[in-house]
Amino acid sequence: MTDLRTALGEAVAAAFAAEGVDAALARVTTSDRPDLADFQSNGALAAAKALKANPRELAGRVAERLAADPRLSAVEVAGPGFINLKIADAALSARAAEVASDADHAGASPVAAPRKVVIDFGGPNVAKPMHVGHLRSAIIGESLKRLFRFRGDDVTGDAHFGDWGFQMGLLIVACGDEGLADGFMADGDGPFPAESPVTLGDLDRLYPLAAGRAKEDPAFRDRARKATAELQGGRPGYLALWRHFVAVSREALVREYGTLAVDFDLWNGESDADPLIAGMVVDLKTKALLVEDDGAQVVHVARPGETRKKKLADGSVVEAPSPPPLLVVSSEGSAMYGTTDLATILDRRNRIDPDLILYVVDERQAEHFEQVFRASILARYAEPGSLEHLGFGTMNGTDGKPFKTRAGGVLKLNDLITQATDKARDRLREAELGADLDEATFEDTAHKVAIAALKFADLSNSRTTSYVFDLDRFMSFEGKTGPYLLYQVVRIKSLLRRAAEQEAKAGLVAISEPAERDLALTLDAFDQAVVEAYDKRSPHVIAEHAYRLAQAFSKFYAACPVLAAADPATVGSRLTLSKAALDQLVIALGLLGIDAPERM
Repeated sequence: MTDLRTALGEAVAAAFAAEGVDAALARVTTSDRPDLADFQSNGALAAAKALKANPRELAGRVAERLAADPRLSAVEVAGPGFINLKIADAALSARAAEVASDADHAGASPVAAPRKVVIDFGGPNVAKPMHVGHLRSAIIGESLKRLFRFRGDDVTGDAHFGDWGFQMGLLIVACGDEGLADGFMADGDGPFPAESPVTLGDLDRLYPLAAGRAKEDPAFRDRARKATAELQGGRPGYLALWRHFVAVSREALVREYGTLAVDFDLWNGESDADPLIAGMVVDLKTKALLVEDDGAQVVHVARPGETRKKKLADGSVVEAPSPPPLLVVSSEGSAMYGTTDLATILDRRNRIDPDLILYVVDERQAEHFEQVFRASILARYAEPGSLEHLGFGTMNGTDGKPFKTRAGGVLKLNDLITQATDKARDRLREAELGADLDEATFEDTAHKVAIAALKFADLSNSRTTSYVFDLDRFMSFEGKTGPYLLYQVVRIKSLLRRAAEQEAKAGLVAISEPAERDLALTLDAFDQAVVEAYDKRSPHVIAEHAYRLAQAFSKFYAACPVLAAADPATVGSRLTLSKAALDQLVIALGLLGIDAPERM
């Protein structure tokens, strides 16, 4: 099943080649002037320049070769040598029928060579409730996981807990000081209490207090560092207490992510890679990659002659390696953040052996991942091109800074979802939607509207850009929003229910009206959108397509009566187009992690 743009690209390439022109120049794109043509090819201009020929004459010869193609109703040369292509109604009808018959993929093609892919996203920390800063990684990562699976890749999503660093030592000491962990603080092999001595609320309260105290109290900081080292060294009581930290946190995280319709195949943490670190350090030394640097051990990852400007504390500027070395072992003998990430790559190679690992992490971590990726390739733990950091911008408040509460604090994710759901209820009632639903169904619908608003607001922006959080705008049932798309889905479902009640049947597609053409062309464009989103790791391309499809259906619905059409054949054709639009819209929204209700 080939989309029309690809098929026409092949035809134009053959026509170019017949004229002695490089077929690579025969690129076909969607027309800039849809009132004149459906597609266009501008390659004749560049080809004519290379051949020292007249571009319009060359375009004319190419157009003559294409004129007999039955898929085209018109081939015209415009301006200095643009080739305009208009699809014949019969070809467009056939393609729409293909899309309609493909219930699982709605006309989108699978990847030619499926790969084994790991997507590292979420990155929650043990003992810390999720907040708005976790939202983008969760939403983008979940969408990419669904997109790569949709195209046929074998995908493993990994939450990659932050569960093994200094924050664990801080919590152990803080719990001990408050008398919450008396049963775990003694030396020896136990037994230790089976029930958790702390709740997530306890951890949420203790962590910021302990982190603040560590900055002011060197003795407390040293105790926390010692506790971290003893934990990582296998002290039984600390390990037993740590397992409760992880279990309590994971239960809350599963619930929070579930509310967002986000899930993971692996809930591995930094601790899962810890057993590999000692052997990895030996391996790095054996390969002469680990070198001494002021008592620490580092891997130099900058290429020869590669430097950057670095500003020192005194204001002076010096040349420094770019990127700086990866710190593997600190001067105190501890494994570092980068060490764990390097060991995690090794762990994934041993357990999964992926062709590609994608890291959906804040753009501000770009240098860190550059260091880790280069070190892993130098150590031959990964192949060049097999590791990608998919950075993203921030979700900002109206002041342009990362989103905060009115009091200036970080908003918890659960509170954000509650606010969105409250707003969704209000908007549904204002729009007089869902009035005939029972209470449970209404609440489910309000939740789906809220999640659609949050996710679409995020994913309709390019992954690499920041955006302003505006819940009122996101929650509108008009414009480019998640609720608008859900409304269109529910509208089509209602139409199809009425058709079933009237025993109207879907039939052969026969396109003639402009709005039918526009809808069919939009359905055809889904394959290109999926490919582009996949290649660029950019879900916003899918979001843009979903919005265009919803608009195209809305125009079709207004201009082309479906159940009131003049004859049964037209009713059948338009019902098939409507069902195709519904299936594709539901699939596109599913790739964004958005679930639509049955009714509103």
